[in-house]
Amino acid sequence: MFFDPTPSPALFSAEHDQFRATVRTFVAREITPHVDAWDEAGRVPRELYRKAGELGILGVGFPEEYGGTPADEFMKIVVAEEIAGAGAGGVQAALGSHGIGLPPLVAVGGEALKRRVIPPVLAGEKISALAITEPSGGSDVAALRTRAVRDGDHYVVNGEKTFITSGMRADFITTAVRTDPAAKGAAGISLLLIEGDTPGLERTELKKMGWWASDTATLHFSDCRVPVTNLVGEENAGFKAIMLNFNSERLAMAVMAVRYAQICLNEAANWARERHTFGAPLAERQVIRHKLVDMAMRIDYARTLTYELADCVQQQRGPLPELVARLSMLKVVTTQTMQFCADQAVQILGGMGFMRGTRAERIYREVKVMMIGGGSEEIMKDLAARQLGI
Repeated sequence: MFFDPTPSPALFSAEHDQFRATVRTFVAREITPHVDAWDEAGRVPRELYRKAGELGILGVGFPEEYGGTPADEFMKIVVAEEIAGAGAGGVQAALGSHGIGLPPLVAVGGEALKRRVIPPVLAGEKISALAITEPSGGSDVAALRTRAVRDGDHYVVNGEKTFITSGMRADFITTAVRTDPAAKGAAGISLLLIEGDTPGLERTELKKMGWWASDTATLHFSDCRVPVTNLVGEENAGFKAIMLNFNSERLAMAVMAVRYAQICLNEAANWARERHTFGAPLAERQVIRHKLVDMAMRIDYARTLTYELADCVQQQRGPLPELVARLSMLKVVTTQTMQFCADQAVQILGGMGFMRGTRAERIYREVKVMMIGGGSEEIMKDLAARQLGI
């Protein structure tokens, strides 16, 4: 590798390192050789979920009583970094959709629902997804229109969700609905666990610029009857449960973005050493060396900041508004780093960077979803400003 410093032992213990080696071996054997084929197929095989579940990868950070393994922030980072090492964001998004679908259930769901849903997902037998975004709402969660009307021991759900990761194949869909039509904004929103075989649920697959291996869908709910027992938390209190996972999601995306940037640097550096122009390696050209150093500087800064903020989360250090602001800014910094490095890598690779099969080409296509998903740059900056009292 061109520049990939050993993580500080103050943050990563021997246990972290041991699990990193396990996950890295799994990725090298079960994921990396297949990412091109899975991209073209638009799917990862269900068997991959089961294999990841058997190894305990899917359960990291989840309660032991439901089949998970309690873990600190840095063990989660280990998993995110090593899966990102395959250089295929679509695979990572598909395999990790339970990371946004399950946390509301873990945090506020009823015990019976938890025991029925969480274990098979962590075992890789079922797929979980989160359905918040709507065609008319975007990042404005409080403006959602999907309605759930109580009818005896069921809710009747009507509406649409879009850009849903794992939306085509999810068995359990944690869905934001409006249960109090008279309430305004964030009030009156609830979470329902809608099962994939519910009558009235239709799915339309979406074609994307990147993340091809991750199936993404628009979900249509037409008089879907959902048992009241599938209510996640209290009725009309869903917005708070939705917000609980945003900080973790943004930290995870920052970790992924830095790793993808690193992959771009490594590929560009290797190409520059091997590619000869006018009788000398490309790496001997000062302009190329400067590009590589510019990439390394940004990655070093972004990685250091990511680890520092992960430690703040781990230690619960600092006022919450400040932490929310810093995590929001972190997502912007790290995804901009990914964007810069992907662009520079493609430029250094030249024509080859425009060809399918290079990691830089795939990551270049995946930059924008990282900069938009989980909160766009504009939303992140506005949120940071509000938290900082600007």
